[in-house]
Amino acid sequence: MNNVYLLCGLAFIAANLPFFFERIIFCIPAKKVKGFHWRLLELVLLYIALGLLARLLEGRLSPVHAQSWPFFATTFAMFIVFAWPGFVWCYFWRKPGI
Repeated sequence: MNNVYLLCGLAFIAANLPFFFERIIFCIPAKKVKGFHWRLLELVLLYIALGLLARLLEGRLSPVHAQSWPFFATTFAMFIVFAWPGFVWCYFWRKPGI
């Protein structure tokens, strides 16, 4: 059960990371303010990385269950909801260009 809480906490942090860093894919300095398309790409990459981590954790505890598209659609929607605080901070609270 602790792995579930750890994974949810990591998902919350990972979902907000693209909105707090101005580097493209966390390593290339952006010449201007990073666009939304880069943030969306980073969000998808972090979702995939977290999904692989979850699969690894599940494989350590029990056999891995097969998943189909509704599972991935639901978990990606939850990941987007977790990203809401970072989105609000980046686009609504912060002044442009900072």
